[in-house]
Amino acid sequence: MKAIIVCTSVSHGNTKRVADVMGQVLQAPVVDPDEVDVAELATYDLVGFGSGIFSMQFHPRLRQFVQALPTAKRGTAFVFATSGLPELPFRPFTRPLVQLLEQKGFEVGSAFSCRAYDTWLPFKLLGGINKGRPNTVDLEAARAYAQGLRAQVSAVS
Repeated sequence: MKAIIVCTSVSHGNTKRVADVMGQVLQAPVVDPDEVDVAELATYDLVGFGSGIFSMQFHPRLRQFVQALPTAKRGTAFVFATSGLPELPFRPFTRPLVQLLEQKGFEVGSAFSCRAYDTWLPFKLLGGINKGRPNTVDLEAARAYAQGLRAQVSAVS
């Protein structure tokens, strides 16, 4: 199985830590959207897309990268995020990116998210929320999620 993880991690490195754990399990490089050869994405069996959540959305750089992808038949993708607040059932922040990836030709199986240290206003005034997150429990959950992805994609290949 050939995998790659496209990750935008800008505030505290939270998302990169999660991506690195997943990358170890999947034996996948973790790259910034600026480092990806768009044509090369078609050669991967599994592509991960992740960032921190800003105003209930993935980072603009990641969204713009996905929006710029040409529509083509592609492999399997997954979405992951770190955020200060939980995903709301009536407005999940992962859904728009999943739908966009599906429009671009990816088959998106699932999404992963965990809490992370957040200093976005107004939390900055309080010194931030979720200090110490993602923690070992969060990173183990990310590892288990990636192991499940690996088993799923390997069974299909």
